[in-house]
Amino acid sequence: MHTRPIPSTGAALPVIGCGTWLGFDVAGTPGEKPQRGEVLAALFGSAGRVIDSSPMYGSAEQVVGDLLHESGWRDKAFLATKVWTTGKKAGIAQMERSMMLLRTRHIELMQVHNLVDWRTHLATLRSWKDEGRISYIGVTHYTEAGHPELEQVMRSEPLDFAQFNYSIASRGAEKRLLPLAAERGIGVLVNLPLGGGKALNALRHKALPGWAAEIGCTSWNQVLLKFVLSHPAVTCTIPGTSRPEHMRENALAGTGELPGPEFWKARSADLAV
Repeated sequence: MHTRPIPSTGAALPVIGCGTWLGFDVAGTPGEKPQRGEVLAALFGSAGRVIDSSPMYGSAEQVVGDLLHESGWRDKAFLATKVWTTGKKAGIAQMERSMMLLRTRHIELMQVHNLVDWRTHLATLRSWKDEGRISYIGVTHYTEAGHPELEQVMRSEPLDFAQFNYSIASRGAEKRLLPLAAERGIGVLVNLPLGGGKALNALRHKALPGWAAEIGCTSWNQVLLKFVLSHPAVTCTIPGTSRPEHMRENALAGTGELPGPEFWKARSADLAV
């Protein structure tokens, strides 16, 4: 799998990770848990590392923490989670609970989820980073409606990462956020790279074009992920899945050729959604 440097440190990060929204919220159905372990095995077996979660995602943090603990895989993972509440004390309590659920004393990336009370939490995150409790700090959003405020924060605050939506069906980030991240040296995690299902559903009825094989793709999922990764400002994308075969398929999009803008422009008709 390709890696890209985290701008603030130069550390290499694999370009395909795993999101846990919905798919890992299975603590209430223990029979589902082993399959999620297979997803993580597929991620690590494909040389991926990033697992993204949040207190907002039900029991996902607990499930991830249990699986990493039971398998002894904690050292393989780059854990990213979030703070999603208001107030300093509530934020600290929530992040400490996340650490407990994830069964770790250190989290690689802590992010302010959807910019909720971001001024308060970023101050705490900087303190935690100085103390070595976290390695990187970031902010997130998942809709284009949130991009203007996200841009303001990215311009005004020292950040290691910004996480936002970008896909063939939602290209607003190309206008300002991706160029700004490159300019400011901010790593980018892309959520909803398949357009929240919109792009995939729109393309699913179409035959995969012949040119897909030229760039090593055997599915529309891989085409859409390669499109996202073709932007040089993208550090890693985190498609969610609950199925190990889909994790392996997604991971393959992070290998081989990642064509540039002219390639995609010439094939825009095939990618219309």
